Amino acid sequence: MREALAERGIKSCIPGRANRKEPIVYDTELYKSRNLIERLFGRLKDWRRIATWYDRCAHTFFSAICMAATVSFWL
Repeated sequence: MREALAERGIKSCIPGRANRKEPIVYDTELYKSRNLIERLFGRLKDWRRIATWYDRCAHTFFSAICMAATVSFWL
């Protein structure tokens, strides 16, 4: 998987397991940013309206995402 990404010019930022014989070099700062995004999606999935796509209009759905993100980070 990492080789296929490298062929396309994509830099992977996923660390290897701790017990790996050959450690994988990765950018720790980039991985921290990726982790923030993953946690954001996890929080948004807690909102049933967002997870099930109740809204038909993309504009309304985007506004629901903005409201959910605001409330999630505010609390």
